[in-house]
Amino acid sequence: MNWGIKILIAYLAFVAGIAVLVIKSSQQNIDLVTTDYYAKELKYQERIDAISRTKALLTSVQYKAVEGKLHLVFPAAFSGKTISGTIVLYCPSDKRKDVESGFVTDSSRAAISLPAAGGAYDLQVSWQDSDVAYYFEEKVFL
Repeated sequence: MNWGIKILIAYLAFVAGIAVLVIKSSQQNIDLVTTDYYAKELKYQERIDAISRTKALLTSVQYKAVEGKLHLVFPAAFSGKTISGTIVLYCPSDKRKDVESGFVTDSSRAAISLPAAGGAYDLQVSWQDSDVAYYFEEKVFL
């Protein structure tokens, strides 16, 4: 083989490699965290205030996965009070695996069904007690 054929083979291999990379990258699914991120950013100060109120409590939200459900126990300060809110299991890698459920309870306990596919999730719990908002977030592996 002469130099011209070797250079042609190297060039064709390079072009084929770039073509494979372009095809693979165009098939990659890219999800935004949320579609209305700007509106949520404007309300973020409310979340910061809710987080600081949650941190001021004597105990934190306790959670445990048992028999296909994630059970939550709220701090003792909410015992006997009616609280309402939402529980979100947010999967950063695939929005189709996200689970969201609302709740209303007066026993300071709530539960949500676990997704079929396990993995890394962000547990996001927001609740209200007489118009005072609280927010708890923690990374969990289910």
